[in-house]
Amino acid sequence: MSEGINVWYDLMAGDMQAAITFYTETIGWKTRQWEDADPNTPYTMFVANETPIGGVMPLPEEARSMGAPPHWIAYTTVENVDTAVEKAKGLGAKVYQPPMDIPKVGRFSVLADPQGATFAMFKPIEGMPQKEMTGIGEFSWAELHTTDYEAAWKFYRELFGWEHRDTMDMGEQGKYWMFNDPTKVTKGGMSNMAKQMHMPAHWLHYVNVDDIDAACERIKSKGGKILNGPMDVPGDDKVAQCMDPAGAVFAIYASGKRA
Repeated sequence: MSEGINVWYDLMAGDMQAAITFYTETIGWKTRQWEDADPNTPYTMFVANETPIGGVMPLPEEARSMGAPPHWIAYTTVENVDTAVEKAKGLGAKVYQPPMDIPKVGRFSVLADPQGATFAMFKPIEGMPQKEMTGIGEFSWAELHTTDYEAAWKFYRELFGWEHRDTMDMGEQGKYWMFNDPTKVTKGGMSNMAKQMHMPAHWLHYVNVDDIDAACERIKSKGGKILNGPMDVPGDDKVAQCMDPAGAVFAIYASGKRA
């Protein structure tokens, strides 16, 4: 398996059942229980197109006590979690969850980059599907809202081998730096949006939807908020940045090709 690929997404939720209800009713995900989970800590997976793509778990009490809101976190593949964690620490990362095994699944660790954005690294026991996430309900774009995108880029390039693809000048909003993952697929972008919005650095993950206007209406009707959009982006596509009722931010994307 290639390194530097986002293969799983977890929602750290304040109220798990409320989160499950919200996302199944707005995004359209199905759910499935992980059969190998500890009976004392059941784990619900979100399913898109018959394939599990992520899950929901309680926001850790330590994070909650520090004021961290519910949030999404992506798991990025590495060849060796322990080695990658040491490398990340040397590059200025903070370790929230030291390397830990998930029985029958793999090994992972949760960190914060030097600007404070949370991410996870993961080494599966067996290979996981690596395909372009173009289906409805699948995650298709990863956007880093940070305070110093140039420093953040150096960190992630060194850690995951991501490659610069293009830079877009957004005028007063500054530069938008787009990158490819090691499979040469463009997977995301980064900018100093967190600094401009006076927010902590964070990753924003985009989910494909068929009709963005209808999805926005569902999100609002179920207690979520539309923070920005819907708006047009290059390629006749549309995006909207959203917040679920508990405060976790996410985004939705509709391809113009589906219009």
